[in-house]
Amino acid sequence: MERVEFFKKQIQLENEIVESAHAAVKELKNNMVKELIEGIASDSTKHASLLTSLIAAETGSNPLIDEKVTDQLKKNLEDHIRLEQQAIETYKELLKTLKGESETLIIKYILNDEVRHHALLKKIHKIIVEKETLTEQDLWDLTWKDSISHGSPGG
Repeated sequence: MERVEFFKKQIQLENEIVESAHAAVKELKNNMVKELIEGIASDSTKHASLLTSLIAAETGSNPLIDEKVTDQLKKNLEDHIRLEQQAIETYKELLKTLKGESETLIIKYILNDEVRHHALLKKIHKIIVEKETLTEQDLWDLTWKDSISHGSPGG
């Protein structure tokens, strides 16, 4: 449970970051700077949510993905991966045409996010979806694999 306590402390820290960011931009009129700082606050909110999911996984309250939704999830992930790839390509092209430092900063920031999203979606599919899906065969094996009778009277 040491890790759970660590995750809880990190959630508090992430929430403090969010509050600090909101306070920093409360009176700010420069929309570009305001949105960049708000984006950081959004990331910290996301971090707190991800840490909450780690607590659920650590304490055993994170359900497996039902086999029935896996096919739709795979399709949605494939669509999302394709769209992220398209965004990466278009932002790379746009970067070639930019001259201003502010525009370049923001487009590079967005491009870096898209590259991370693309890689993460691929990993989600491989590591989480395939591993966390509970199939009928898994249920059968969990129930009967080590049983002498394998679910029928007398074996």
